Amino acid sequence: MPFRLERRTPPGRGRPQPRQRRGLAPSRNPTPIDRLVVCHGDPCAPNTLIGDDGRWRAHVDMATMGVADRWADLAVGSWSLSWNYGDGWEDLFFDTYGIAADRERIAYYRLLWDLG
Repeated sequence: MPFRLERRTPPGRGRPQPRQRRGLAPSRNPTPIDRLVVCHGDPCAPNTLIGDDGRWRAHVDMATMGVADRWADLAVGSWSLSWNYGDGWEDLFFDTYGIAADRERIAYYRLLWDLG
């Protein structure tokens, strides 16, 4: 049985607010680790600085950086694109990264983010 995110409050647009987080609960054990890498820990779009030429310049807000499953950053980083730029960027994010979106891991790590 794959991991499922059970939402006990009405769905809303964008990142759930703290009052909604109490209504989220995992429906089973954690997903297995895919690949351990150095993760940013707060991979939202504003923490990636892009220069005027459109090229990456730096990452900021590195206080929660550490070793984790790569999906911890990929799930939240792709999610933050909709918070900051609107819907429709997630497929391009994963295509550019070169992997298929793993919906089970994405749901699990987004749940952890919301409960954190």
